[in-house]
Amino acid sequence: MTKSPQEESSSDKASTTDKAGVTLPGKVEKIIPPAHPAEPEKAQINVEGAEDLYREIRIDNVLQNDKGETVRLKQGAEVEVTVEAESAATTKKEGSGPSSSSRA
Repeated sequence: MTKSPQEESSSDKASTTDKAGVTLPGKVEKIIPPAHPAEPEKAQINVEGAEDLYREIRIDNVLQNDKGETVRLKQGAEVEVTVEAESAATTKKEGSGPSSSSRA
């Protein structure tokens, strides 16, 4: 799969700022109208790979495209959910380094 220019620039930023991260696929399950006209509508996203009880997230349905225009997600849209953290906010997982059995 080819990366869009937006994806390439975001992955470039992650590598130059030394962040750890993961990107999971998701799908917009439904669009939730605002309870009050002053509030934004919400997009409910089902995140694949998350635990059952925590699979759904809701975000304000206000995004910006590459031209700087305000856009919104459509129900059924395929999306990617990215979680990033500064390296100082992470710890190394035990046993994730080079295997000690590979030493001669």
